[in-house]
Amino acid sequence: MTTTTPTATAVPKTTAPETTPRRARRRARRSTPLTIAMLAALAYFLLPLFWLLIASTKSTQDLFNSFGLWFSHAPQLLTNIRETLTQDDGVFVHWLLNTVLYAVVSAVGAALLAAAGGYGFAKFRFRGDRLAFNLVLGAVMVPTTALAIPTYLLFAKAGLVNTPWAIILPSLVNPFGLYLMRIYAADAVPDSLLEAARIDGAGEARIFFRIALRLLGPGLVTVLLFTLVATWNNYFLPLIMLNDPDLYPITVGLASWAAQAQNGGAGASSDMLALVVTGSLLSIVPLVVAFLMLQRYWQSGLAAGGVKQ
Repeated sequence: MTTTTPTATAVPKTTAPETTPRRARRRARRSTPLTIAMLAALAYFLLPLFWLLIASTKSTQDLFNSFGLWFSHAPQLLTNIRETLTQDDGVFVHWLLNTVLYAVVSAVGAALLAAAGGYGFAKFRFRGDRLAFNLVLGAVMVPTTALAIPTYLLFAKAGLVNTPWAIILPSLVNPFGLYLMRIYAADAVPDSLLEAARIDGAGEARIFFRIALRLLGPGLVTVLLFTLVATWNNYFLPLIMLNDPDLYPITVGLASWAAQAQNGGAGASSDMLALVVTGSLLSIVPLVVAFLMLQRYWQSGLAAGGVKQ
């Protein structure tokens, strides 16, 4: 006698669509007030740049007689650029080179000093380290303009006034950069890697320059960009430190042109104000290029330390 065993019929499984909860979460994440606030912030930052671009295409007369946020009937951007570069025997180019020198040397030096100091505070313990680091935090709160006059008196005693060192040396001190590098080095440089290098016989200087400095790259670029922008836009310190127009950076040089345009001094032309606006546009181009080239390092440097491993 044969027995037959019933065969189970496979019932197809039905899965609930996964798109519905995801779509609901996406809808919940959208916020109209937040979108409006972001658009307002975007307009706040981009509108002055848009005005500067439009104003650079106008003559001095058109700056006052035409609508500020649109082109005039006769745009002359190339003419303004040519006249800006050739005014006073090409002094604008000389000011631009001075600014590049001051900003690049100060940024590289400040980034290296901040990296060394931050690495030391993060990886070494010594007597008074907390007190010293608290002094650094206190220095962050001191405005740089409050130190301009004492710095001038100190440099006058040393005979460094009216020299490039009067701009470079004060810019090398960056308390915020040191604080940022201390926070970054605490997570970016593993202690086990340093111990392995010491066991292999590497000295502290070699460990810093060959190992730690490479790991601190994103934070180093962040401090470099901050110092580059701060030195590039610095106006008050060069104003009180420099008397020779051949040593002026862009900020002080354009301010002198603006003073000539208002007072009608020697060497002033009828379109001097238009040249000041065009020079302002040309002065921000290197900063935009630097940010675009180093953007990925800058973003990763700012995000460092935000998540604890």
